[in-house]
Parts: sequence; structure tokens; C-alpha cells
Amino acid sequence: MTPPSPPPDASHSFRSVAPVLALCWLAVFFDGMDVNIYGAVMPHMLDDEGLGLTPAIAGTIGSWTTSGMLVGALVAGNVTDWIGRRATIIASVILFSAGSAVCALAASTGPFGAGRFGAGLGLGGLMPICLAMVLEFAPPRRAALATGLLMTSYHGGGMAATGLGLWIAPDHGWRWVFWAGVLPAVIAVPLLLRWFPESPAVLLARGRRAEADAVAVRYGMAPPRPAEAPPGGARGRLEAVLALFRPGSRWATPLLWGASFCGLLLVYGVSTWLPQLMRAAGYGLTSSVSFLMVINAGGILGMLVAGRTADRFGAVRVSALWFVLTALGALLLREELAIGVTYVVVFVTGVFLFSAQAMVYAATDTVYPAAERATGLGWVTGVGRTGAVVGPWLGGALVANGAESWGFLMFAAAGLTGAAMIALVPLAARIGRPAVPAGGAAPVTGS
Repeated sequence: MTPPSPPPDASHSFRSVAPVLALCWLAVFFDGMDVNIYGAVMPHMLDDEGLGLTPAIAGTIGSWTTSGMLVGALVAGNVTDWIGRRATIIASVILFSAGSAVCALAASTGPFGAGRFGAGLGLGGLMPICLAMVLEFAPPRRAALATGLLMTSYHGGGMAATGLGLWIAPDHGWRWVFWAGVLPAVIAVPLLLRWFPESPAVLLARGRRAEADAVAVRYGMAPPRPAEAPPGGARGRLEAVLALFRPGSRWATPLLWGASFCGLLLVYGVSTWLPQLMRAAGYGLTSSVSFLMVINAGGILGMLVAGRTADRFGAVRVSALWFVLTALGALLLREELAIGVTYVVVFVTGVFLFSAQAMVYAATDTVYPAAERATGLGWVTGVGRTGAVVGPWLGGALVANGAESWGFLMFAAAGLTGAAMIALVPLAARIGRPAVPAGGAAPVTGS
């Protein structure tokens, strides 16, 4: 039986934890910038005959990036167990910055792909740990809003990448855009080293109770309880993974994985291929790249709306509805529309597309208790990365075979499938919940 949560502390507010949330926001901003740089400069890279990039190779390299993210997300939990969440976030930023430098220097597709894979390792490790930190530090009953606020940074980074692609690449070449991807190591790492705290739950798990309590007091949080501490060591890590299939979550876990697969197929398929799909549909080069900025602008608004809406109606309901609306937007983009209408459709689709996936992350807070949250998030994001691998690869295959219009059908199918999977999570949690003994109380598993 899960012990009752302590009463909320009035001093625990967004203001009290603003430094932590702001630094997570900055780190994820650079994450979004790095992910979207590839799509923002791809038309220029395809036109660079010296590089030797073709649509099929471009799709494969996009999958290498997300394969690195898959590995990074799955090993982040073990790395965190050894060095802590703070050090893992810093190491992730350094790693994807170094990957951008390799890409900027690459003379052929092989070294370029290696650079993207290395960047993917850092990108994959960063997101689940930042999400876990935000959920830990977020004020009570504001988990979905905090998640939405964090994810606005990803789309701010996507807009920055698009702006760099439009501003730098035409006159100075695509390589200088990747050199801009080295900035996170210069800007974010010193700030994280100076101001970013370690997780109180991780400190408690290491037996450093006094330090854990000190961090909690500094940020107006309730002191961490032993039940909230993540398990340590190889044995503890295995037990944490097995706990994801305990009664109450054993059926919800694969549904969350499936919804994350669909959501990340959408996020990375669109981020990688939207400019080229729109260019193939007859739009000019500048307009095609601009659509990537517009859809990320919609993503920022969507995160703010989804976070507030989910705190009121539940992350599961919002995610399911958002997936359906994303599918409708993808189907509309297959039609021949006036340029102004197309910009509106792209913006509105962005409102729903990215926040549908973010609310999958927020839904994990209703399924897993605090001690399992980082592991649950790591596996939801990690297994979901297989969708991030499939999306860019499948988009490249479609473009290479002149079947670009099928890309939007692929996105629509992913949206409808994701909606069905996330909508079934509460039912799955109820089915797996153990029977309540006479006179007892049901364990809390979320809904």
C-alpha cells in the first residue's frame, strides 16, 4: 500500500523551484535545436554534391540519430545510478555538442552519420532525466503544466534551428549551422555546473540524507521519503524495471510504450522530413523550411494549452484527443491548399502534434510512484525512440521512391494509433490493480 503523500508545502511553488526548471528548460532548448538542425538544413545538404547525400541516405542517417537517442535513453538510468542526475545532464549536453562539431567537419556521409549518432546518445540521455527532475521539483498537482512548460523549450530550440537554417545556410553553407550546435557546451554547461542541484531523491538513495534535506529546504520542497528514492546498484536497477510490470501497471506499461512510439514517430518524422515533403508538394525552398518554424511555434502554444488542460482534465484524455487532432491535420496537409491556409494548418497541427507526446510523458506520473518515475520515464522515452528511428527512415524511403504524399498518411495513422493506446491506459491500470482486501484501501496507481 502506498503511504499517503505529505501535505503540500505553501512555499513549494513555481517561483521557489524556478532556477531548476529554468536550467532544465535551457538544456532542452538546445536539445530541440540540435534535433531540428538536420531537418532545417537538409534541402541544402541534398544540394551539396560534394557531400554525396541522397534522400535514402538522409533517412538512414536520421535513423542513426534516433538510434543513438534510443541507446542514450535506455542507458541514462544506469549512468545516473553511477554519477547522479546532475552529472548525467551535463555529460549529455557535452556529448551532443561534440556530435555537432563532428558533423560540421564531416567531408562525407559516413563521418556525418557518426556525428549524428554520437549527438543522439547525448540527446537521448538528456530528455528523460530532465523530465524526471522537472516532475520531482514541480509543485504539487502541477506535473502536467510543468511538463508542458519544459517542452516549450524543445520547440523554441526547433524554431531557433529553423531560423539558423534560413539565415546562415543560404549564404554561408549548412556546416556553419552545425557549428552553432556547439554553443550548448559553451553556454549551458557552465551554468549547469554552477547552479544545477542534484536530485534530493537520488541523494537520499545514496544515504546522504542531510544533503537531500538541504536541497529540499532550499527549493521549498517537502523532504524526500525513502519510498521516493530510486533503487541503486545493478540489482536495484533490475528491480526498478521489473516494478514497471507490477499489478496496476503491467498492462499500462506496454500501452505507454506504444503511445510513445507513435508520438515520437510523429515528432521526429515531421522534424526531419516536413521541409522536404512540402518542397516535393510544390512549395519553394524558403517556404518549405519556414513550415518547420511555424509547426514548432504551434508546438509552443500547444504545450502551454495542453499542460493547463491536462492539470484539469487529465493527461490521458488530453493526449488521446491531441493525437486524433494531429491525424486530422496530417490528412489536411495532403490537400492542395492556398499558401496562407497551409501555414494555418501547419501551425494548428503543431499545437497538437508535439504536446500529444508530451502528455504521454505526463501520464506516467499517474501510473508510476515516485521511486519508479525516472525508470518508467526512461523506458517510455527509450522504447518510444524506436518510433523516432522508424519515422525518419520511413520518410526517407517514401521520398526516395517519389511517394511523398504517403508521408502524411503515415503521420495520420500514427496519430490514430497513439490515441487508441493512450486512451486505454486507465482501463489497463484498473484491470491490473490487485483486489482490495476487506476493510483495506486500494493501492494508488493513478488513473
